[in-house]
Amino acid sequence: MKTKFTKETYLYWYELMLLLRRFEEKTGQLYGMQKIRGFCHLYIGQEAIAAGAMTATKPEDKFITAYRDHALAIAKGISAKACMAEMYGKATGCSKGKGGSMHFFSKEHNFFGGHGIVGAQIGTGAGLALAEQYQGTDNVVLCFFGDGAARQGMLHETFNMAMTWKLPVIFICENNMYAMGTSVERTSNVLDIYKLADAYEMPADSIDGMSCEAVHEGVERAVKRARENGGPTLLEIKTYRYRGHSMSDPAKYRTKEELEEYKQKDPINQVLAVIQKNKWATEAEIEAINDRVKAEVEECVQFAEESPWPSDDELLKDVYVQQDYPFIVD
Repeated sequence: MKTKFTKETYLYWYELMLLLRRFEEKTGQLYGMQKIRGFCHLYIGQEAIAAGAMTATKPEDKFITAYRDHALAIAKGISAKACMAEMYGKATGCSKGKGGSMHFFSKEHNFFGGHGIVGAQIGTGAGLALAEQYQGTDNVVLCFFGDGAARQGMLHETFNMAMTWKLPVIFICENNMYAMGTSVERTSNVLDIYKLADAYEMPADSIDGMSCEAVHEGVERAVKRARENGGPTLLEIKTYRYRGHSMSDPAKYRTKEELEEYKQKDPINQVLAVIQKNKWATEAEIEAINDRVKAEVEECVQFAEESPWPSDDELLKDVYVQQDYPFIVD
């Protein structure tokens, strides 16, 4: 079976997606045990987007997303330990325990959040791209948002500005069909979200989000255009989340048959099938990957459990750039 991608790429995709899946499954379990509090949105089913985006970009490229951020953060290089500790609210978390599930951040790994305000990251993503353009780099920004955020006015203002200034940003709508719990069909007359780009003469494409190959190729084309000063692209990547919008969502707005239909296209199983068909890994080697992932998830939980809570004097730090900001604290 001849493939466009190498054995190493498929093995990378498999291990990364498996780590994201197992991390999220463990997160859901810990949330049920009340180890993790607040809001929590899982990425289970959408892993091909993170995997394909990683192989089509370079480490210097910046990612920014909404509050379903765990998987993209880990893919970008933030350790599973720092991510789990953040959800526990511990001082060793990637946001010092101050952000929780929705607000992962790491300047070091070029991951700029984790944003709780729906659609806010669309404007901020364009701002990051403007900074790269201004500094004369060839870095691009991948700005992720959901189908629900595609209804925000921020999107239209940003698209207009990004096209006018030819910013190196790829807008990626992770269309998992239901926003918080309402289908695209019930919220828009335009069912193909990528067509929103037409109003700004922005290049756009519709991508199969259950396929690492399709995601990689779509992102790669857009990245090449952005690096060559061709401006932004809108990619509508059609995907599916197996769980509800958040941990509190029973997802009664869709059928069990629909869910099972998408599970048949599971991206992890698709990649594993290619690996097995090409005999790129023995059963023992695949088992070793599985064991390695399992151990990494267990270690990140232990790390979060054993990490200290933030000290009281951390409360007012990292709020303003001004070091001696005159807070009223009594």
